[in-house]
Amino acid sequence: MTDAPPSMGMDPARFQQRKTVVIVDDSPLLRRWLRLVLEGNRRLVVVGEASDAREAGAVIKATRPDVITLDIELPGMNGLEFLEKLMVRNPLPVVVFSGVTRANCETTVRALMLGAVDCLEKPENGTSRRLRDTISRRVFAAACSRIQTAPRARAASTSAPAVRHQGMEPLVLIGASTGGVAALDTLIGGLDPAGPPVVIVQHMPGMQLVSFSQLLDRRFDQDVLLARPGMALTPGQIVLAPALGQHTQVTRSLGQWEIRLQSDDEGAGHCPSINQLFHSAVPHARDVIATILTGLGQDGARGLKALRDAGATTFGQDQDSSTVYGMPRAAWEIGAVERQFPLAEMSQALNQAAARHRARLVRARQ
Repeated sequence: MTDAPPSMGMDPARFQQRKTVVIVDDSPLLRRWLRLVLEGNRRLVVVGEASDAREAGAVIKATRPDVITLDIELPGMNGLEFLEKLMVRNPLPVVVFSGVTRANCETTVRALMLGAVDCLEKPENGTSRRLRDTISRRVFAAACSRIQTAPRARAASTSAPAVRHQGMEPLVLIGASTGGVAALDTLIGGLDPAGPPVVIVQHMPGMQLVSFSQLLDRRFDQDVLLARPGMALTPGQIVLAPALGQHTQVTRSLGQWEIRLQSDDEGAGHCPSINQLFHSAVPHARDVIATILTGLGQDGARGLKALRDAGATTFGQDQDSSTVYGMPRAAWEIGAVERQFPLAEMSQALNQAAARHRARLVRARQ
């Protein structure tokens, strides 16, 4: 998830009012600390607390908050079960707090796939001013977000597969941040399972990316995995950029797309960076289809503009379907996006763009 000024790419009117928060956590100590952190931000006010799911339901009904902070490890009904019921009965922005174990990472990713807006690690050192500022800023940004009701992408065509030839497959590049986990889950479900390779930068911690790739690999027909240096990309692959202090880039040699990992020597605002991925593909832009999805901030806008200027096909998620219309808006406003689509139509747009690319190359070879 990004850590940018919350006004970037979001409705300014939403920032004129204080946002109300309910804290759900079984630890009285953490609830007390989190209340102090959140109310240290004049734009936030805590209107209720709860120690378990039953109490949380009653407090939320009584206070109707703008955002909920949710401990994923609640007693009785756990946070994941509570979140699933909440998103059906009373959808609200939720920021999940979790520990950093592998099991917790998978649970947190599942929460994001269910519609939680953001995830934060439970603090080990509550005295850090930067940590407190980050938490309050991201909770406020979540309170200003749009809650989506998990639209399903249109299924990929079941007609006979197109004839494919070596060197004729385009490359699909995707950038996402806040709200991107649920968005990608929807989008991938509608992609052609044997379609062109896809490389994704999703802003989230490294262990959560591992869990996310594993969950997607189990859910879909495509081969979903984390990028490795020198990896050759083939149709039916979906590759996520790992968070290893390196940027994921792409290159092409003799018609073969390949992964390259690059050190973050210049200290980019995000690592991995969507801009870095997009810029790396500019020399081969005419064979690239790139899209920018929901997220806070501007990462990806400049890279997408460079791709479009060099001849790539570029799309962006529209405002109404974005959890946070920040990165897509930044890209749209600088002319980086050819067309915007609702999330439910994005996979079809990518499938059709890939089909047009193949048809163009067939004509060129005749």
